[in-house]
Amino acid sequence: MAFEPPQRLVRALGESAPDGDDWVEKLPKTAAEAVAVRELTVERVQVPGGRSSLVVLVRRADGTPAVLKLVPPRSRPESERAALAHWGGRGAVQLIEPFVDEGVLLLERLHPDVSVRSLPEAKALLEAAGTLRRLWVEPPGDHVFETVAERTGRQASAMRGASAEVASLVSAALDARESLLVAPPEVRLLHGTFRQSKVLSGVRSPWLAVGPDPVVGECAFDLARLVRDRVEDLIASPSGAATTRRRVKRLAESLDVDQERLRGWTLFRAVESGVRALRVGRPRDAELLLEFAGWL
Repeated sequence: MAFEPPQRLVRALGESAPDGDDWVEKLPKTAAEAVAVRELTVERVQVPGGRSSLVVLVRRADGTPAVLKLVPPRSRPESERAALAHWGGRGAVQLIEPFVDEGVLLLERLHPDVSVRSLPEAKALLEAAGTLRRLWVEPPGDHVFETVAERTGRQASAMRGASAEVASLVSAALDARESLLVAPPEVRLLHGTFRQSKVLSGVRSPWLAVGPDPVVGECAFDLARLVRDRVEDLIASPSGAATTRRRVKRLAESLDVDQERLRGWTLFRAVESGVRALRVGRPRDAELLLEFAGWL
C-alpha cells in the first residue's frame, strides 16, 4: 500500500518544518517498515488526519484492530509515549506496544471519525471537561516532560516580534503569563493541546483523549485551550463575547479551577496562536483568534 501523507499534514508540517527536514519525504518508507516489522495488515490512512502525525488504521497479526501513529521528532513522540504509559489508559487512548521505536506508536483503536465535537455544544463541553479531569494526575517523579514555564517561555519569545497592530494584545498576554507563573496552585501532568477534536469515542470507555503534547504545570493552562473551542461559531454569534465569558466561568467552576487564572491562560494561548497564525500566513485564523482574545 502507498502511504501517501494527507495534504492537511503536509501543509501543517510545512509551516513549521526547519530547513533540511525531510521527514515527510521519508514517511512512505518509514510507514511501510513499521507495518512490516509488526506484521500489521493495513486498512487505510486516516484522512484528513491530524496536523502533526500520520495515522494508519491497521489490524495486528491476531486480527485485533489498532492504530499505527508516526510522529516527526519535533512533535516530541517520546514525550507522548511517556504520558500515555503513565496514564495507562485512564482517560486516554491505551498504548499497546511496550518497546520503543522512535517516532512510532501502536495504539488501541478508537472510533476515529467520532469525536466529542459531534455532540451539541453544551454536551460536548461537559464530556470533554470530564475526560480532561481524569488526565490531571501527579507526574512521574523522574519525568522529563516540558514545563508550562518552559513551553510558554519559547512561545513568549516568538510573540515579541509580532507586528505593531497586535502589540497591545501581545503585551496583555505576556503580562498575564508573567503573573501566572509566580505561584501556580498545583503541578500536574497535562494533555497540553486538549480540545474537543482530541476526544474520541471508544469501546472500553465512552470518550478517551488522544494526541497529547504533554506538559507539566497547573490545570488552568490545559483547560484554557478548551475555552476557545468552536471559535468560529463564537465569532459568528452576536452574543459571542458574553458566551465566552460564561464559558470561562462554567468550566472553571466545574473543574475547580480559579476563574481568573483560567481567563489569563486563555488570553495568553489565544494570542500566541493568533500571532503564530499571522507568522505562517493564515490571516483568517489569526483574525478569529485575536478577536476572541480581545473579549477576555
